[in-house]
Amino acid sequence: MTVVDTLSSTAQPAAAPAEATLRHTPSPFVLTLTCRDQVGIVHAVTEFLLAHGANITEHQQFDDRVHGLVHLRTAFSGPPELSLETLEQNFAPVAERFGMRHRLHDQTPPRLLVMVSKGGHCLNDLIFRWRGGGLGGEIALVVSNHEDLRPMAEAAGLPFVHVPVSPATKAESERRLLELVEEHDIDLVVLARYMQILSDDLCRALEGRAINIHHSFLPGFKGARPYHQAYERGVKLVGATAHYVTADLDEGPIIEQEVIRVDHTHDPRTLSTVGQDAEALALSRAVRWHCEHRVLLEGASTVVFR
Repeated sequence: MTVVDTLSSTAQPAAAPAEATLRHTPSPFVLTLTCRDQVGIVHAVTEFLLAHGANITEHQQFDDRVHGLVHLRTAFSGPPELSLETLEQNFAPVAERFGMRHRLHDQTPPRLLVMVSKGGHCLNDLIFRWRGGGLGGEIALVVSNHEDLRPMAEAAGLPFVHVPVSPATKAESERRLLELVEEHDIDLVVLARYMQILSDDLCRALEGRAINIHHSFLPGFKGARPYHQAYERGVKLVGATAHYVTADLDEGPIIEQEVIRVDHTHDPRTLSTVGQDAEALALSRAVRWHCEHRVLLEGASTVVFR
């Protein structure tokens, strides 16, 4: 949508180009929703946006015929004076009429807390994408139960917080984590190969806003040295799964999976390297899609608008 300002010759002088550009920059928003399939949903959404002077920049929807649901993601821009609060207030009657579960988001990048242990491949990849502007969110700090990755985090200018964990201090460590989430206004916790099992209470506290990564050999090769087990069994595929954290270990709603073909020439060390590549790719995609509001949770599954 184009807005034209017409000034008479007696009006105040035109703003400087930079100021004018800032004043008329459209405000980007994203609407996501899920509701029962029924007539008029898309019409209601587009009519609402038109009434608010908004221009749709991206629209995706999925009609789930198995469950009779419609999932929708619409990105749009609006006039500078259009606020998230106004949109939320005015859209409420539309959502109520159709029984929608919906969220409205502005352009504010989600704030991320990244948790690690000793393996740095996922953290390194997240930092690289964050610094290049391709992660979709802002890494606020790194938390670890070990000191090993402090140099990596601090070299990127990120605060590093050591929160040691032992059976005796697990509850205290998890309380400290929640304090950091609150203190730093964290929107998403990313477990980037954090090698500790979270308690059921912590999983519930972080429901829908914590993502984990694990190798996709599970449950076939549990325990220590999974890539050695895989080598002994002659695996032909190495993969990784990024999913939301739930109290059911490594069984949360799946966001992304990456698979890489291997063969008999891959020894355990090579398999591990390939697996790390798969983990970094799957995790970074899942984080970006979450930050761009492309992931809709639906029970134990997800709808991902890539």
